[in-house]
Amino acid sequence: MADAVPSWLASAHAALRVPRQDDGGDGPAVRCGTVDDRLFEAHPTVEDGGTVLWWLVDATDRRLAEEALRKERARTAFLGKASNLLLSSLNLDRCTHVTAQMAAEHLADAALVVAPMRGNRLPIVSCLRDGTPVESSAAVDPETVPGLAEALQGFPPVPTRWVEPSTVPDWVLPEGFGPAGSIVVTPLPGHGVPAGALILLRRADGEGFTPEEEVFARLFAARAGAAMSAARLYADQSAITDVLMRELLPPALHQVSGVDFAGGYRPSEDHERIGGDFYDVHPAIADGAPSLVVLGDVCGKGLEAAVLTGKIRNTLHALLPLADDHQRMLGLLNMALLNSHHTRFATLVLASAVRDGGSVRMRVTSAGHPAPLVVRATGEVEEADTRGTLIGAIPEVRAETAELSLAPGETCVLYTDGFTEARGGPMGDVMFGEERLRRVLTECAGMPAESIVERVQMVAAHWVGKGRHDDMAVVVVSAPRNHHLSAVNGHTRGRFTA
Repeated sequence: MADAVPSWLASAHAALRVPRQDDGGDGPAVRCGTVDDRLFEAHPTVEDGGTVLWWLVDATDRRLAEEALRKERARTAFLGKASNLLLSSLNLDRCTHVTAQMAAEHLADAALVVAPMRGNRLPIVSCLRDGTPVESSAAVDPETVPGLAEALQGFPPVPTRWVEPSTVPDWVLPEGFGPAGSIVVTPLPGHGVPAGALILLRRADGEGFTPEEEVFARLFAARAGAAMSAARLYADQSAITDVLMRELLPPALHQVSGVDFAGGYRPSEDHERIGGDFYDVHPAIADGAPSLVVLGDVCGKGLEAAVLTGKIRNTLHALLPLADDHQRMLGLLNMALLNSHHTRFATLVLASAVRDGGSVRMRVTSAGHPAPLVVRATGEVEEADTRGTLIGAIPEVRAETAELSLAPGETCVLYTDGFTEARGGPMGDVMFGEERLRRVLTECAGMPAESIVERVQMVAAHWVGKGRHDDMAVVVVSAPRNHHLSAVNGHTRGRFTA
């Protein structure tokens, strides 16, 4: 046998002729070995006379297919895990770190994630296998690494066989890595704009990258680039939103030109920051001129309503010199909205307030909006005698202006219908209503402006509970009780929009 068959088959035959305790009912074991670089399975059959017949089956292709399937399953599982980790956060730094760490752990001995150039420096996150990501930046030329400049621009990668590892500059090699034996440089594709480039390194004493591994690295880079690009877009949009919203946040307006102001807003959805309700408080533009309060409600919700809200606010800001001529302001605003591409309308109320000795004189004008409520010192609640048509709906706006006088401790409350139309209560679907709002305000007689806002919001929130509601905005204008007047932020424009 030793002279006629391969040694592995001769050994198997000799072992088979020796009685073994594990040859029970399962029969002789199948042996494997190679013949001329082909893999064969040897299946023995023992005849009654003790003769052994060996059947050799060429299993090379099947084993290669099984190994390829195993690798493909492992790679698919890895890509799935990578996608879950990368998409679990919209934080750009976390996505970059995860990309470098997973690439070093599964694809190479070390990995570098190179972000697009910032000024004259390249942001880099490097990671060794079984290590932690390290952030750095280098004032280097991407052209010094073959294919890096092209990868940062989103061009297809340069094949590894074209890159000579000995030419790789030192800044690419992580500390303690040693000489590179093989390198892969591939782009990190983004959404229209490349997210950066991925550099994979293997040591000189290890195996180089195969063409199949290069292709797999590109598949991983595609997922990582998409996640990093999404995180970068989110970060950019979040920064823009924060800048815009910073202008919309309310200032600390306790007293302006001798008049107390307070306001509050609750969006229809807790996760939203802007909506269709808004209010502005504009200090007087000259001595003796009134401060102007604007509270409105744009038809609809969400971003589209907020866009129209911004147009209304900016238009009214430009009309501040006409602050005491409500009819003209409303007419010009209505004309501006009718001439725009918006098809929505709005209701709003204008209120001019000026200190007159110990009291506060007010002029209020409603344009399709609920009339303001006046809370007297006795607890009596009156409705201002004002009404008018919607803004942005018909060519001509008509409105009636009411004149009010607030004694020390008395207030005027401007609100949107989000309060009165809020549904909830013990039955879960009962409207809050104006009468209930009046009773709440009666209990607030003599309270500071900020306390009235908090009280109204608290009662409405308790009434609604976890139910749905519209945007809620409220502004309280009060005549201070004390005679010592001071202005907080009295020379800047106070505004808040929801």
